[in-house]
Amino acid sequence: MGNRKLDKRTKWSYCVGATGRDMAYTLVSMFLLTYIQYTMKLTVAQFATISAIVVVCLLWDAVNDPLMGIIIENARLKSGKFKPWILLGVILNALVIIGLFTIRPEGWGFVAFFGIGYLLWGMTYTMNDISYWGLLPALSSDAKERNALVTIQGIFICIGQFSVAGLLPDMIAGNAVKAYRIAAIVIASCFLCFQLLTFFGVKEPPRQDNKEVLSLKDMFKIFLRNDQLVAIGIACLLFQIGNNLLIMIGMNFFYFEFGYSVGGNLVFWFTVMYGLGTLVSEAGFASIAAKFSRAKIIAVSTAMTVAGYLLFLSVGYILPKNSILINAIGFMIFFAQGLFNMTMIVMLNNTIEYDQVRFGERHDSIISAVRSFATKLASAIDQGVVALILIISGIYAISQNISNLEIQSGTGEITKEAAIAGADSFIATATGAQRFILRMGIASVPIIAIGIAFLIIKKKYIIDEKKYKELVDEIDKRLHN
Repeated sequence: MGNRKLDKRTKWSYCVGATGRDMAYTLVSMFLLTYIQYTMKLTVAQFATISAIVVVCLLWDAVNDPLMGIIIENARLKSGKFKPWILLGVILNALVIIGLFTIRPEGWGFVAFFGIGYLLWGMTYTMNDISYWGLLPALSSDAKERNALVTIQGIFICIGQFSVAGLLPDMIAGNAVKAYRIAAIVIASCFLCFQLLTFFGVKEPPRQDNKEVLSLKDMFKIFLRNDQLVAIGIACLLFQIGNNLLIMIGMNFFYFEFGYSVGGNLVFWFTVMYGLGTLVSEAGFASIAAKFSRAKIIAVSTAMTVAGYLLFLSVGYILPKNSILINAIGFMIFFAQGLFNMTMIVMLNNTIEYDQVRFGERHDSIISAVRSFATKLASAIDQGVVALILIISGIYAISQNISNLEIQSGTGEITKEAAIAGADSFIATATGAQRFILRMGIASVPIIAIGIAFLIIKKKYIIDEKKYKELVDEIDKRLHN
């Protein structure tokens, strides 16, 4: 590994493979609860139970991430440390995704089916996720090479996210049951194909870690001894809580502010801003990181994010309720969050060399599991927040009337046009207070969470550019002695 130059086949096969992964993850994380909310006829108790199941499963999944890291560390497979798990994970996860969006029992039967299916989704995705991200720091320790790798990977992550988050909302109104089913089959297939590219195209480097078997106790010891990993891990958790919420609940915002059919179209354009903002920030990250320190990038991106959410909150109250203005604000938010996220990935990966210098051990997959752990735990918290906002505001009760129309449209009892018209009439019954609760939930949680994440990094994280170079030089010195 060390500072070796990556061959083009490995670099591009690894980075392009991210496309299908993020297509699949976006489908489930952004649309699964919306699919249930708007296509299944469930009581408030049943929907609340499903939301609780999601939270519990994601909490277990967060614990399962470092456990998967231990399995990867301890397994000695001839085909590599990471690639066998990448392949097995994608095959199983693709099958589970198709089942979640195509099998439709009713009432509590669906709740039970969903509980089993969602648990399996999390465990199989973790299998692929930990091995895929663990492979990243193993490919190179060179700072420029790693920045370039993260930048290229970020572009394809953005493409995968946007291809689903941008296109799907405009295709489902009035035809949701069939549209989600087709989307699940297509996206699961893409997930498999892109990860096969990574499996066959990446030349995995030889193992650099220790040969002894690691226990659960060892895993926690590795976590807790690395003060920099603890700091950036907590910051990562807080950032992900703030980062996910706008996308997760944004469709409800547009539906209830602009109407069912119009809202779906506006979600498309807002997601274009998501794609452009994230793509521009991630594509330009290597160039930006070459000119500015990571500390400055984090500070500026935090300020932009907070300002963006305050502007979003004021639209329709202080600022005019204008779709162009909302899209401009969205671009600002997503650009800033993209920069924050890219910088944080590099900061997290750099704790691997920090741990290696201090303790003479290297554990790529266990330390890389912290990011996945934070993402899953943040998703669990966000799912609970979203469900709470929808139920408390009364928006879920209104959406159930729309769900009934979508079911009738799916069976051919009414036309797509009739479903859309009926949905708009139900949305019109929402009060200003209900819409404001929704808006406050979207804006306040990210401001608080990302603000605290910035403060933790500023006060506790010490691996700047100079320190990281010292760490890499020390590792190379030890290897040649």
